[in-house]
Parts: sequence; C-alpha cells; structure tokens
Amino acid sequence: MRLAKWSSGTASVVRELLDNALDAGASQVTVRLLAGGVRLISVEDDGLGIARDELPIALKRHATSKIASLQDLETVATMGFRGEALAAIHSIADMSLLSRTPDASHAWQLDGRTGELKPAARGQGTSVEVRELFYATPARRKFLKTDATELAHCVDAVRRHALVRPDVGFAIWHEGRLVEQWRVCSGETAHEQRLADVLGNDFVTQSVAVNYESTARRADGRPAVRVWGRAGIPDAARSRADQQFAYVNGRYVRDKVLTHAARSAYEDVLHGHRQPVYALYVEIDPARVDVNVHPTKIEVRFRDSREVHQAVRHATEDALAAPRAALATQAPEDSSARSSSGFLQQNPVLVQTEWAQPAINFVAKNGDYASDLEALWGPAKREGTTEPTGWADSPRPAPLPQGEEVKPWPLGRAIAQLQGIYVLAENTLGLVIVDMHAAHERIVYERLKSQLDSSHIASQPLLIPATFAATPQEVATAEASADVLGTLGLEITPFSPKTLAVRAVPTSLAQGDTVELARSVLAELAQHEASTVIQRAQNELLGTMACHGAVRANRKLTLDEMNALLRQMEATERSDQCNHGRPTWRQISIKELDALFMRGR
Repeated sequence: MRLAKWSSGTASVVRELLDNALDAGASQVTVRLLAGGVRLISVEDDGLGIARDELPIALKRHATSKIASLQDLETVATMGFRGEALAAIHSIADMSLLSRTPDASHAWQLDGRTGELKPAARGQGTSVEVRELFYATPARRKFLKTDATELAHCVDAVRRHALVRPDVGFAIWHEGRLVEQWRVCSGETAHEQRLADVLGNDFVTQSVAVNYESTARRADGRPAVRVWGRAGIPDAARSRADQQFAYVNGRYVRDKVLTHAARSAYEDVLHGHRQPVYALYVEIDPARVDVNVHPTKIEVRFRDSREVHQAVRHATEDALAAPRAALATQAPEDSSARSSSGFLQQNPVLVQTEWAQPAINFVAKNGDYASDLEALWGPAKREGTTEPTGWADSPRPAPLPQGEEVKPWPLGRAIAQLQGIYVLAENTLGLVIVDMHAAHERIVYERLKSQLDSSHIASQPLLIPATFAATPQEVATAEASADVLGTLGLEITPFSPKTLAVRAVPTSLAQGDTVELARSVLAELAQHEASTVIQRAQNELLGTMACHGAVRANRKLTLDEMNALLRQMEATERSDQCNHGRPTWRQISIKELDALFMRGR
C-alpha cells in the first residue's frame, strides 16, 4: 500500500483508530498524545476487543473482520472497512496492540516490531500504541507540522467523531494534560447537548432544528433520504467556513453536493460572503452511496446526487424559513433565555396581558391582521382619519378580559417611529427596533416569490401608462423578453422608437416608482438569456423588484401601519433578514436597558 496516505499527519492515524474503536462498539474512547502525536498516539477503547489468534492477522494487509460478503461491500455500514489502516500504520511506525475480548480471562499484547505475543493485564477493549511516526520513512517525517499544529488537527479529528456519537465519551490527553473531554450524553436532547459541549452553547441557541424525510421510501419502510441536525441562523454566520459539519450515515464527509446544497439554502438570508454554520446528518440507503471513492473516506459519491441535494436544501430552507420573532417571546426576567451574544432561545410562553395593546381598526383574518400590503401602504386615506382606505368601517375586536392568558405579539406593539427609518415597539422582553424598509422589503419579496411559484405574479394595469426615454438596449430587451416580463407581472411595450411605456405592474408594487422599477428589471434581464432568466436569476430579479416596492425611509407611518408591519413580519417566512441578508429587527431587553442607566446599582 502507498504510504502517501499518511503524509497528511498524525490526525489521519487518530481518525483511522477512532473508526475502529467505534466499530468495535466502544462507549468510551481515550486518546493520548506526545509531541502532537509524533512521538506517541495511543487510542484506548472499551469495545469488543480482538481475539488472541486474530491479533497477528490484524496487522496484515487487507485483513478485515468487517467485510464478509459482496453484500457487505456494497452496503458498507461501518466506519472503517478497508482492512489497510493497521497494516499501513505498522509499516511506518513502531506499533503495539493490547486487547481483551469479553470471554477472555486476560488480555494479550502484540509487539508489532518483533511479533511477540504475551499475556497482559487490561479490561475489555483494545489499546493501540503508535510510537515515533514515520521513523521508518524519515523523508516523510520532515513534512509534519509543528507539535501544536499536529495536536490541533488531532483534536479536530476527535471532535468530528464526537459530534455524531453523543452515546460515546471521548477524552484527549497531551503530554499528560487533559485537553478535551466530552462525556456520554443520553436522552432526547443528547445530540443538542453534545453539540453544545463541543461547539459551545451559542451554536445551539443561535441555530434551528432541521428535520426532513423524503416521501420516497426504502423497502423496509424507512425514508429514502432523511436529513436532520441544526442549522445556524444567519446572524451566526462567520467569516470562515470552520463550523460546517456534514455526515452521511454517521461518517464525516467534505462533499461538494452537500456543501452546495447547504449554501444554497442560505442564499436569501446571508449578507455578503459570510459562511453559514451547521451540523447536518444525512441518512440514506448504504447501497445508494459509495464511500470507497477516496483513500481517506472523506468524500462520497451518491447514486442520485440530485435527490440528496434537494433533500438537504429543502430541509435547511424549511428550518430557516420560520420567523424567529414568532418564537422569541420569553419571560423578561428569564436570564437563561439569552445567549452570550444576545440572541434569544426560542421557547414561547404564556404571559399576562396587563399591557395588552388597545384594539385597533384592522380586518381580522383567522385572528391575524389583514395581509393586503397594497391597502397598507397605499397613499389614499379617508378624510379626517389616519386609517387606510377600506379599514375605517371594520368592526373593532372585542377588548381582551383583564388577566386572561394569551400568547403575546412577539414583536409587541408599536410606540414610535425614529427618524423615519426605525419602528420602535414594546414587547414582554423590552424594546424592539425594526428597520421598516428592510422588513417591508422582505415581506414584498416573499409575496412575489409565492405568486411566481403559483404560476405568475398578479399584475395591475395602469390607468395612465408611464412612459420614459429608453436606450436601444432597453427597447430591445423589452421586445425580446415580453413573455418573461409578463410572468413577472410587468407589461412594458415600445411607445416610440426611443420610448417605452409601462402599462402594468405587479399588484404588490403598484404604489412604487414605476419607471425606476421598469429600468431595474430591464437591466437585470439584459444580463441573462431571456429564456432562462427565471431559473438562473429569479430571486435576484424579484429582490430588485421588492426593493423598489418596499416602503422608503422618511415615510411617516401611523401607529396602525407600524403595528400592521409588525404583524406581517411575525407571519412572513425569513422576515428576520432582508433580501440582502441584513437583520430587520433587534431586541433590547429590560435588563440591558437597566444596565445602560445603571439601575439597581
């Protein structure tokens, strides 16, 4: 076997030995290192062990106890299976094995250099010691990194195993000092607890649960593809992709299909080049995935990569879609509701309505506020009233009985508008600050996407067409893309050789700047082939339209309009970020406000 496999360093050895320990059914694994693993790598487990007669065979090339038939090879369900790891390590280092099976009266130790086999004392399980890595190939040893770097890589290798096996305890010792330890987790929240232990509490508090099952089923009735885990909220994104963990049937992988699928799910909610954080676990029929395509088993190949891509993307998108505002209501004094970075854990509770907002004039739809943004942001008002047209005659909801328990409005009740940009609201936690343009832009954007998914975007003819001087390219684009424009709810036709007329616009954008909207959409269309623009640039195009249709800064809103915006945000998917990935609202707790004014000191 080629030794190049081990040139990546000590972490490769640690990973292979961990694979074997987990395959042996270990419930506790201890890794001991000297000089970052260069002088010593010791992996101890409490698994099934290796029988005395099999210890010498374990160091032979291609020897494995995990593949007994062709069926086993085609449906690999173990972490390690090649039967090459121990032999390869043995060829480049001084190695010894110490193991005891459940039915043995004592353990047996094998000296890898001399082949001597002798009895020894040990509990059930196996210990593998690897000393002086690459002593037999000094030319390769000089390519090892510093001890600190090799140690960091070894810790990462153990961490990746720990994230998928909360039922196993892990400990890492270096130079006689405990570096990391993760105890066994049990119960329904075992995986969340292990994620918090390994990646920190913020990873859990700033992420949402992912749980998806495909409709297609295997022969045994299980879903063909299942995706579960946790996906970080957009605000938790990082500058580097150093907290992205993907697993296939319990095996950590770096796969382009999975990476692209996860990144695609964040397209609408991430700002700039920020990288999402996630821990996603894919379960699939082993016969539909090839784990034997890479020497280190870090890459896999799916029989139907499109199926897996869609499953991972839909699973992550669905998890991120729910507005976090609707889940954020907490008792104000519950300090555990906030993570160290200021984000709320998402456990809605019932509270008393002592400060319940007075009833206001909005048409109720199944208990919610009206969702007609055209009416909400329309300029027309009834004479002598601040309420939008058509709502003044609506019956007012009956006042809530004092003290009755209800779920509060997560984003609270509007109290003011600041500089024509921000809406200030009061909820059970304290103060909510909303960027009204960013929030409304997301609401319009989601509505446009929903309409386009249902076939086409509803349009509204203009009583008087809006004309504007157009460039030759704009005229040519309008003529060539008439069908695409119609799908988007726009009708733009030549009025003269150098003039275009906008005759219809999307209903949701009827109150916006018609000419500016038309110019922006034509500019977007000019960059793409008209016949494929919907597939290649749908979201970007709709985002441009939503930006022009959203309420602008310095627009004075009434309290009723502010409250309607808050209720819309609570009911709109992905409303926590605008189309460009920036946040639409922030929560400031009473405790934080008290700290600003040093109350209680």
